[in-house]
Amino acid sequence: MARSKSILTEARQIERAVTLIHLGARLQVLESETDLSYERLLRLYKEVSGRSPSKGQLPFSTDWFMTWQPNIHASLFLNLHEYLNKAAALDEIDTVIKAYQLYLEQIQAQGLEPLLSVTRAWRLVKFVDNGMLTMTACSQCGGHFVTHPHEIARHYVCGLCNPPARAGKGRMAGALQMGHPHAEAAHAH
Repeated sequence: MARSKSILTEARQIERAVTLIHLGARLQVLESETDLSYERLLRLYKEVSGRSPSKGQLPFSTDWFMTWQPNIHASLFLNLHEYLNKAAALDEIDTVIKAYQLYLEQIQAQGLEPLLSVTRAWRLVKFVDNGMLTMTACSQCGGHFVTHPHEIARHYVCGLCNPPARAGKGRMAGALQMGHPHAEAAHAH
């Protein structure tokens, strides 16, 4: 009986790895979140994506999450993640996967380009779990946004209520535009 159980466990791990590969996860995420060997993950990655995995280190800095547009995207993802964490009995990596899929749906429904990769989303959850980042409520709109843990919560104002001077002025396709219906719709949530 133990033998069939391990085959089912391995099948679930392979399915999880395939889902992460389809979402664009880096090999390091797969190594961390499954018990599959590096060699098997490498073969699986090549088979599923048709190419070798990206090389190099994972992003480690929390700074990226603090810049204007990435903060809005990271905050949307983390709010979805926190909701799923409370509402569903899922393994942590499955919560990341489901929250990331919902994030992609929301971003695409607004006609925006996703700025947050699944690898960054996974890293964001690790940063929050380790107390390096947290969520703080905006004192104006009440939305919860990714911040450093020592942010003074009483006076915190999010990047949607108080955007930087040049925010939304660019013409990059799929970017947030201030005064644009997409930006207003994003803020209404």
